[in-house]
Amino acid sequence: MILIEKSSGSWVSLRHANVVILTDETDFARLLTACWQAERQAPVLTVLTSDLWQEQEAPARDLVVVGPVRDGRLSNLLRSLDPSTAVILCAPADSKEFGQLRCKYPRLVHVPLREDWAQTLLLVAGESLRRVQAMRLARQAERAAAKNENHATLGRYMLEMKHSVNNALTSVLGNAELLLLEPGQLSAQSLAQIKTIHSMALRINEVMQRFSSLASEMQEAENPSQAETEETSSPISPRR
Repeated sequence: MILIEKSSGSWVSLRHANVVILTDETDFARLLTACWQAERQAPVLTVLTSDLWQEQEAPARDLVVVGPVRDGRLSNLLRSLDPSTAVILCAPADSKEFGQLRCKYPRLVHVPLREDWAQTLLLVAGESLRRVQAMRLARQAERAAAKNENHATLGRYMLEMKHSVNNALTSVLGNAELLLLEPGQLSAQSLAQIKTIHSMALRINEVMQRFSSLASEMQEAENPSQAETEETSSPISPRR
C-alpha cells in the first residue's frame, strides 16, 4: 500500500491522486494499471496514447508516467508538458533519445525498463506524489499567510485609528447630550433624530470598547510568548 505522509504525521492515501499513463504500448499500460490496482489504495488512472495526448485538453493530473512511445515523439511530448508537472519516464536506459533528454531535462525522473520496473515505478511515484502534496500544502499555507497578513494590516490600522475614533465619538456624544438637555427648543422630528444619533454613537462606542479589550488580551498573550522566545534564544552563561 502506497501512502503519502504529511509533515504533521497524518497519512493521505493515493486514492485522491490523479495519474496519467502516457504510452503507445498496450502491455505497458495494462501491466502498470494492474500493479497499481492490486494495491489497497490506487490513484485515479487515465491511460492515453501519444496520438490522443493534448496538453490543453488533458485531464487533471498530479503525475504523468511516460512509457514507451513511438520513435521521435518523446521529445515533443515532454516539451508539451507543463514544467510544474511531475513526470516519470520509463524507458530503456540505453536509449539514445533518452541520453539527449537527460541533458535537456535534468530534473526528469527515470525508471529503467527492466524486470522490476513496475514495483520500482510505484515506489518512485509514491515519492513524487508526496512531493506534489507537500508543494500543494505549501502553496495553501502561503495563501493563508498572505490572507492573515492582510487581516493583520487591517487590525493594525484599526488599532492606530482607535484614539482618533474615540475622540470623534466623544464629540458626537457630548454634543448630542447637550442638545438633549434642552428638548423644548427642538422639534419632535429633530429630537428623534438626535436621540438616534446618540443611540448609534453609544453602540459604536461599545464596539470600540470591545476592540480595545481584545487588543489588550492579545497583547497580554503575546508578551509571554516573546519572553519565552527571548529566554530560549538567549545564550546560557557557563558555570564557574
